[in-house]
Amino acid sequence: MDSRLRGNDKLRRIYNFLKHNPLLAVSAGLLLLFSAVVFLFTEWSYQSIEVLSLWVRSHFGYFYLYLGLGCVLLLLGIAVSPWGKLKLGKPNEKPEHSLWAWASMLYSTGMGAGILLRAVQEPVFMQQNPPFGSNTTPEVLALEFTFYQWGFTAWAFYGLFALIIGHALFAKHQKVLVSSSIPQKFKGTKRANAVDILAIITTVFGLIAAIGLGTAQITGGLNHVFQSEFGVTITLLLALLISAIAFVSVWLGVDKGIKQISKFNILVTLLLLAFVFVNSNMGDILLSFGKASWHYLMDFVPMSIAVGRYDPGIDFLTDWTFYYWAFWLAWAPFTGIFIARISRGRTLRQMLLGVLIIPSLGTFFWFSVFGTSAFEIIEGWGSYHNEFGSVFSSIFIFFGEYPFSGLLNGITILLLVSFLVTSVDSAVFVLSMFTDKGNPDPQKKHRLIWSIFILLATLALILLGNAKLDIDVLTAVQKLLIITSLPFAFFMVFMAAVFLSGFKGNTQ
Repeated sequence: MDSRLRGNDKLRRIYNFLKHNPLLAVSAGLLLLFSAVVFLFTEWSYQSIEVLSLWVRSHFGYFYLYLGLGCVLLLLGIAVSPWGKLKLGKPNEKPEHSLWAWASMLYSTGMGAGILLRAVQEPVFMQQNPPFGSNTTPEVLALEFTFYQWGFTAWAFYGLFALIIGHALFAKHQKVLVSSSIPQKFKGTKRANAVDILAIITTVFGLIAAIGLGTAQITGGLNHVFQSEFGVTITLLLALLISAIAFVSVWLGVDKGIKQISKFNILVTLLLLAFVFVNSNMGDILLSFGKASWHYLMDFVPMSIAVGRYDPGIDFLTDWTFYYWAFWLAWAPFTGIFIARISRGRTLRQMLLGVLIIPSLGTFFWFSVFGTSAFEIIEGWGSYHNEFGSVFSSIFIFFGEYPFSGLLNGITILLLVSFLVTSVDSAVFVLSMFTDKGNPDPQKKHRLIWSIFILLATLALILLGNAKLDIDVLTAVQKLLIITSLPFAFFMVFMAAVFLSGFKGNTQ
């Protein structure tokens, strides 16, 4: 009888917790319902996602391009205007985090593992399949277009959310919720809750897709390094390891957990970058970096609207740029909010220019080093048979051309794990802020709930992907982000308009 009473008491506490937290209850319920539908009707779900994803890209792809250009110009305009002097916090408040720690956290959260996935594969693809005709070499054009897809526009999507949520949090003392960006008359209504629920669902799908893809690459790397055939068991163990480390990190908080791992990531990444740089043709790399950066700046506007000779064609845009823009949009809510959360004490000018320039330049140099070196390796081979065609193995094959390739591969695998950890812990932190009623330092029980939920969802995704070998479940989840990003694309226009209308004349 006592055990039954204790059990009923636990159920009553869980019920009361969910009753007083509808954002968590509804979000979790919708995610579980969607998961059940996908599990029971996998093939139909996959086909539906594929069709909807292509429909979004074909009908709204150019809108994404114009939105991206608009975000870049808007953030630059605010940064150089008198509004740029406004501080996120009290007038005399110093930045909460050093520039090194701040840049490390925003980069680890926003892109981290992606630069390892695409370091070699994307520049080589662009060299072998030039997006458009150019008066420069295929190698410089390849780097220029890679810069375009990883540069200012991606960070402008993040920066817009960081700007608006950061101002709402530190200047207006509002809650850390996406709905804080909408007019007061909507606050507390179903429309406001719907915006936050959409942000939560999009974040969760983006996260489990990133973990699933990242663990698949790590498994591919282990198979390449050890010439083995590690399967789903290793992938599941990797997901468990990443989730466990991320939980410890988010439990410790921003200063003791997330910040320390992020600084470690960037330090090791810089060492890896330096090793490849000094063991390659440094002169060619610097020359390519300079030329591609110059062309990127000169061609940024026409590339951003795909006009004239800068139009790669609808098929190329659909497969690449539209996909990237939708993906960055899908990640913008949680990444932007996390950037806002760590930017206390900085002026809008410092935050916006820092978000746009620092990670972009780092990414440009990264792709210049790996891309230029890969071009020279291919030239040395004399012929190319798509050796760098896979995101899962390209960087490991690349390191096979360098001394200490085993050590380099090991470091890369470690970095993939660590970068995934920082994406997971920062996302869990933001999800916890959402469901803890916008608390910038959420209670630890929310961090525990979301850590467990993300782990279970990721394990289910990996198992489903291996149970349905004829269906690429990971790709389906990534394409799902393209669908869920469409409402955010429209919402960002509304959000920016509301922000600017309430910001006029405020330069204090």
